[in-house]
Amino acid sequence: MSLIDRIATLEAEVAKAQARTADEVERFRVAMLGRNGAVTELFEAFKQVAGEEKKLLGQRMNQLKRSAQERFEELRDGIKGAAEVTGPAIDYTAPASTEPVGSLHPITLVRQRIVEVFARIGFTVSNGPEVEDDHHNFSALNFPPDHPARDMQDTFFIDLNPGPSHEEKGVAQLALRTHTSSVQVRVMENSTPPIRTISPGRVYRNEAISARAHCMFHQVEALYVDKGVSFAELKGTLDYFAKSMFGPDVQIRLRPSYFPFTEPSAEVDMSCTICGGVGCAVCKQSGWVEIMGCGMVDPAVLVNCGIDPEVYSGFALGMGVERVAQLIYRVPDLRLYWENDVRFLDQFTAAPFRS
Repeated sequence: MSLIDRIATLEAEVAKAQARTADEVERFRVAMLGRNGAVTELFEAFKQVAGEEKKLLGQRMNQLKRSAQERFEELRDGIKGAAEVTGPAIDYTAPASTEPVGSLHPITLVRQRIVEVFARIGFTVSNGPEVEDDHHNFSALNFPPDHPARDMQDTFFIDLNPGPSHEEKGVAQLALRTHTSSVQVRVMENSTPPIRTISPGRVYRNEAISARAHCMFHQVEALYVDKGVSFAELKGTLDYFAKSMFGPDVQIRLRPSYFPFTEPSAEVDMSCTICGGVGCAVCKQSGWVEIMGCGMVDPAVLVNCGIDPEVYSGFALGMGVERVAQLIYRVPDLRLYWENDVRFLDQFTAAPFRS
């Protein structure tokens, strides 16, 4: 085929070239204008043409190259315009992409559930500072000056003026709160009964970290003060809470105990949800597990907070959130809650709570 015939053939191919996709446009460019494309090969052959023919053929070949370049740009712009109008092609048969699903921390899930349960019976949430003075953390709650809880082995004291020991500074020293009962003191000092509140939050105790204990953990404490509040109401509240959290078949029992701020005081046990009360390693074969402490607010505490114990009475209860979470999720080691291991946290994308 002569050079002039090859030019004519390529001119016809360029004129009728069509493309529906970006890949087809690119294939046209490579076939015509690429390093080994037809137009490029034609210019290589043009080098062998005799001098008298070069002028005529050169003009045709330059026009062919311009036509191929213009056609490529037309096809490219046509594909781009169609994509802007119709959007990218969607394969409706392709499986949906999956993205990692986050979750609230298990302690947060349990704390929210506890708050929700108490909110149903009229308890509101109260918050207070985590760095507390002696009055709110100890004295107002009927802790005598020589109570063991004031000792350094249990409490993290805040040393604002390094130098003298905390004993020499006296009881005015600040400390990280050891319980959220300090929030209840603040509520009673600044409110008029009836008072019905819960105080969730972090607390701190100077303890060795182990599978069963930590130096920082979470508590939720509840307080109800009004005229004629009885121990029977306390027991009814405890039974309602246990059944709401762990199911209608759960039973509770109260054992006499001692707390400086309640009198009488009791430890609350719940029938083991793992063995159904038969006996297992979790409940130490007893069929019962301890979940919280409680009692009637000591009249001395009411006096310290400016409430007349001759008119009002109340009850208080408190629990460790980690302890409740341990019974719900059956996690044997409390340290797992603090390690932020994604493999552990991924298991809590859905909380197995009973409604």
